[in-house]
Amino acid sequence: MPPLKLKQIPRILFVAAAVMVAGAAASMALKPTRMTADDRPPLRVEALLPSSFGDWQTDQHTAVVTPDPTLSAKLDALYSETFNRTYVNSKGQRIMLSIAYGRNQNSQSTAAHRPEFCYVAQGFNIKHEGFSTLNLPGHQPLKVARLLADLDNRIEPITYWVTLDDKAIMPGVERKLTQLQYGLRGLIADGMLVRVSSLVNSRQQLDYSLHDQFLADMEAAIPGGFKSRFFGS
Repeated sequence: MPPLKLKQIPRILFVAAAVMVAGAAASMALKPTRMTADDRPPLRVEALLPSSFGDWQTDQHTAVVTPDPTLSAKLDALYSETFNRTYVNSKGQRIMLSIAYGRNQNSQSTAAHRPEFCYVAQGFNIKHEGFSTLNLPGHQPLKVARLLADLDNRIEPITYWVTLDDKAIMPGVERKLTQLQYGLRGLIADGMLVRVSSLVNSRQQLDYSLHDQFLADMEAAIPGGFKSRFFGS
C-alpha cells in the first residue's frame, strides 16, 4: 500500500471525524429517555400494601434479611423505594416480604438486590431449588424462582421474581432482552423485585405452599389498577 500523501491526511481526518460524530448522534438517538412510570399513577409500595389482609397481619418480632449498611446505601441510590415487612397468620406462620421498586430499571446495577447476592453478602449459603408457576386470577401464569438460604440454625425458603413495567419476568437473560425491547422504543421501564420467605426447622420441612397462599392473599389486597405492577399483566 503506497504511503499517504500529506494533502490526503486532512480529508481522512475529516471523514474519521464525520464517522465519529454520526456514531455519537446515532447513539444519542437510540438512547431511551422516556420513563414508563411517568405515564402511570405514582406507585408507592407502602401505601398499597395494607398492614393486614386476609388472615395476615403485621408482625414486629421477626426480622427480614436486609443488606449490610454499605449495600443498603447503594440500593437507596438505585431504587425509589425499598419495603420490608413481616406478616403472621392466625396459625402463627410467618412470611417475610421484601420489595425493591425503582422508576429506572435501565441498568444491571439493580440486580444487586437479588437474593443470590443480598443473602450471600450476609454470610448465607444459597441453593437454587428450581422454578414454579403461580396461577393468579386475572394474570398470566407467574414464573417464580425458588431458593433455599441457610446460616447456622436459620433455614429460609425464598420465592422471588422481578418486573419491568407490567411484565413479570425472571432476572438474567429474560430481563436483559425485555430491557432492550423497551429501549428500542425509547422507553425506560420501571419495575421491582418481589421476595417472600419463611423460616423452617429443617430441610425436610421445605414447603413453598405457604408462600403461594400468602401471595394469592396479597394479590387480592392490592388495588386493581396496581396489581399488574406487582404480578404482571
